[in-house]
Amino acid sequence: MPRPGSRVEEHGELVLFLQAGDGYPYYARPRHPGGRPTVADVVKMRARQRELGVPEALEWVHETTPDLYDHAIAAGLEVLRAPLLVLDPDKLPEPHPHVRVLDTRPAEVSVVAELAFSSPGTSRGEIGVEERDAAVRGATPLSTRHRHAVADLPGEGVLAVGTAQRAGDVVEIAGIGTLPAARRRGLGGAVTAELARDALDRGAALVFLSAGSPEIARVYERVGFRHVGTACIASPVLA
Repeated sequence: MPRPGSRVEEHGELVLFLQAGDGYPYYARPRHPGGRPTVADVVKMRARQRELGVPEALEWVHETTPDLYDHAIAAGLEVLRAPLLVLDPDKLPEPHPHVRVLDTRPAEVSVVAELAFSSPGTSRGEIGVEERDAAVRGATPLSTRHRHAVADLPGEGVLAVGTAQRAGDVVEIAGIGTLPAARRRGLGGAVTAELARDALDRGAALVFLSAGSPEIARVYERVGFRHVGTACIASPVLA
């Protein structure tokens, strides 16, 4: 996916995208089409990312660059093989009555996402509205050029969030997170579906996302996405 507004550096057969505004940090990926990165390319890219103070992150589609899996591991990275899914517009469910899309980024978006990803997966947990409210008091809204969705329930507030990032007529949905104490209520799927519907309404031709596990992928499959490949997400091995 192209990255408008990003700064681009080319290093061998890898391309590094650097975030020029708000949003999640970008990553390196193979030159496409035809890129065949080596172990040395990955090592050099990691050094450059450390120099810049950005995450040592590398992403690619396994089906288009299969050799990179072994090269990334040889260069000291661990690789998550994440289901890659695209939207079937005809299978979107009806809108959730308490999910809305914003063109602003209130503090709750960042706070709920951070709390959700501190306890990854789909299992219920203890972190909930009290932790959210405490964190929001010290947070500030951010400027944004993306679309954000929130599940804002009466009497409970924002329980789930997500972000849609657009490039041309392609939209990637990312950062879907639900407060652990509010999981297993369909809110993450509802946020995802509303972002997808909003993207289509605004002219997107393709909406896609990657899931952190097959279990998480099933959440997205229930709201109209289908599995088309494998997104490889490489990061340093944790000590």
